[in-house]
Amino acid sequence: MTKKTYQDFSDYNREKLRAAKHARLYLEIALESYEEDGDQEAFLMALRDVAEAQGGLSKLAKQTSLSRQSLYKALSGKGNPRLDTLGAILHGLGFKLAIEHRIG
Repeated sequence: MTKKTYQDFSDYNREKLRAAKHARLYLEIALESYEEDGDQEAFLMALRDVAEAQGGLSKLAKQTSLSRQSLYKALSGKGNPRLDTLGAILHGLGFKLAIEHRIG
């Protein structure tokens, strides 16, 4: 009998989030959840998950010209980033802010 090995979910998730397509879908779902329940912490943690998967906060700090400390604070559970900080983070991850018409 061959013993099956399983990958830790966080490792699996991090691996998937390296791909822009998966990262975008992950962030879209987190943002939709925020729209429904106002859970800002979950959205910020999703941003942090993507940042960690795509090279870590040190790499993102270099790409955004924000300090690592600022990123840790902004993407913490209690973070409350300004719009320009959020835009810089998204841009550093290869995304942009966008406005869509809400139906209903």
